[in-house]
Amino acid sequence: MTKQLPGLGLALLGFVLASLVHWLVPAVPTLTACVVLGIVFTAIPWPTDVARPGLAVAARRLLRLGIVLLGFRLSLTDIAGLGWLVLGLIVVIVVATFFLTYGLGRAFRLPGDQPLLIAAGFSICGASAIGAMAGVTRSKDAEQATPVALVTLCGTLAIALLPALQPVLGLDAEQFGMWTGASVHDVGQVVATAQVAGASALAIAVVVKLTRVALLAPLVAITGAVLRREGERPAVVPLFLVGFLAAVVARTVLPLPDEFVAATEDVQLLLLGMALFGLGAAIRVGRLVRTGGRPLAVAGLSWFAIATMSLGAVWLATAAGVPALG
Repeated sequence: MTKQLPGLGLALLGFVLASLVHWLVPAVPTLTACVVLGIVFTAIPWPTDVARPGLAVAARRLLRLGIVLLGFRLSLTDIAGLGWLVLGLIVVIVVATFFLTYGLGRAFRLPGDQPLLIAAGFSICGASAIGAMAGVTRSKDAEQATPVALVTLCGTLAIALLPALQPVLGLDAEQFGMWTGASVHDVGQVVATAQVAGASALAIAVVVKLTRVALLAPLVAITGAVLRREGERPAVVPLFLVGFLAAVVARTVLPLPDEFVAATEDVQLLLLGMALFGLGAAIRVGRLVRTGGRPLAVAGLSWFAIATMSLGAVWLATAAGVPALG
């Protein structure tokens, strides 16, 4: 345990610094800043061996605990309020993006589990989904590094690009909120992007985004079942996903106090922030550059695909007269 303390302390410091960055520049989500600071940490030439055990614990165990607490942000009642058409469109977008990205990863011959991890990150909820999928594929931290870097890069670019496209595409606040929630990867990046268009855009963006998050458990479980059938024999549903589902059910059926839900969100942000600092510290910029343009090509094509499909879903839902977009 004492060997892990330096790395855990460093991850905590990274989260504090990332929170300060977010406070100074609200457009930069805390979790995105955590990944970037982790990358910066490894780019500076100083001894890192003493921190590695704790950073590894942060990147794995704290990430899984954070995913469990993420479930308390999900109410199935709020999700059902979107209506069957919007829910169906979200499912189609997530599934189509997952298989398209996975196919692109295989076609571009990305190594190891990268196609699966990138597919999970881009279709569901960024680095959290990558960590959840890695729990099934048993991928090492180094294998998660490139997918985390790519999803962070594209999500950060979306914060600037999507608001600039809103007037060009003629989207009102609610339409922009749905587009953001359906296409941007991380929850924090969704908030940073949608809040530019106002409270109504932010409200629908968060609900749509959390609906995508709700698909994390079934998609990971199905992947685990497929891998098990192929002889890999991972756990079909990792224990932390069971905890995630239990948290979702508790938020839906129990009268949880608002103070409790707010506290779980704060703790979840802390745990995921420390975990993403640890994952960022596993990213080697030089190694990422040497991989060439293939991972960037997969990420770019996937990002374009989900943004385009999501925009089409917004227009379809609007034409159908969905109340939330009226």
